[in-house]
Amino acid sequence: MAKSKFRYNPDTLSYEKVKPSFKKRALVFLSYLSAIASIAILLNVFYSSVFDTPREKMLLRENNQLHKQYRFLNEKVSSLENVLDDIERRDDNIYRTIFNADPIPSSMRDAGFGGVNRYEKLEGYENSDVIIETSKRLDLLTKAVYVQSKSYDEVVDLAKSREAQLLSLPAIQPIANKDLSRTASGWGFRIHPIYKIRKFHYGMDFTAPTGTGVYVTADGTIERIQKSRRGYGNMIVVNHGYGYRTLYAHLKEFNKAYIGKKLKRGDVIAFVGNSGLSTAPHLHYEVHLNNKKVNPVNYYFEDLTAEEFDRMIELSLRPGQSFD
Repeated sequence: MAKSKFRYNPDTLSYEKVKPSFKKRALVFLSYLSAIASIAILLNVFYSSVFDTPREKMLLRENNQLHKQYRFLNEKVSSLENVLDDIERRDDNIYRTIFNADPIPSSMRDAGFGGVNRYEKLEGYENSDVIIETSKRLDLLTKAVYVQSKSYDEVVDLAKSREAQLLSLPAIQPIANKDLSRTASGWGFRIHPIYKIRKFHYGMDFTAPTGTGVYVTADGTIERIQKSRRGYGNMIVVNHGYGYRTLYAHLKEFNKAYIGKKLKRGDVIAFVGNSGLSTAPHLHYEVHLNNKKVNPVNYYFEDLTAEEFDRMIELSLRPGQSFD
């Protein structure tokens, strides 16, 4: 209990009790109040640093639930990425192979998003790294699905034009079996008949009498006509579309051939000869796919029995020299 204060009064020759002013009492009260408030704040800070408040406990539970949900979401995204990878492999290695279409470049499939930071609004939070990573994976997955959908649209268009594509596929021999003396030389290294050196022979030689009809092996358009006594000699190149071209060389003469003429498979376009660098009457035949020479032996489908096909391969692979 606070001690009372007294003051001597000379007039009354006695001690009188001193009463504090209102201002002083107020200051004392405020000092006590501020001390209590400071102690309360310190206790609250201490409690908050040691113990979680009910709200913090609730937020912590929500945060843990969000982490679990993001982990589950990332697992689902991983599963979808695996499924999409399998679809992309089948698209490139099966569907597009069937229709002789180039695979979609990996640079297009794996391209990211350039430009400004798309995830700037997600930065600055406690779990920003998890949220941003998940958002990136979802964006890439969405883009990959879009690219794949466009690819399937293209495959559907290829399927619809499959009939025209088959007609443009070199699928018969350029020389009829009844006119064929033998297959002189096939795809591979051979001894050149004039230079007598080992050279790669990009095509097949069909030995037949001079003047034998030469058939175009697929629908197409005459792209090039060459009349020469060198190299391939008299030659025709036919563009079949879909990346296919065929070349017919060492011809004697052409059958009403002109650049731009439309041809149907089986049309006679020229006649066997011995022009250019050739040592005997024969037809040199090549198949080009996307500007690359390929083995013609893989493109005889419609006019050979299994036995004739095997026999032709056997003859073409025999070592020796070519006629050109």
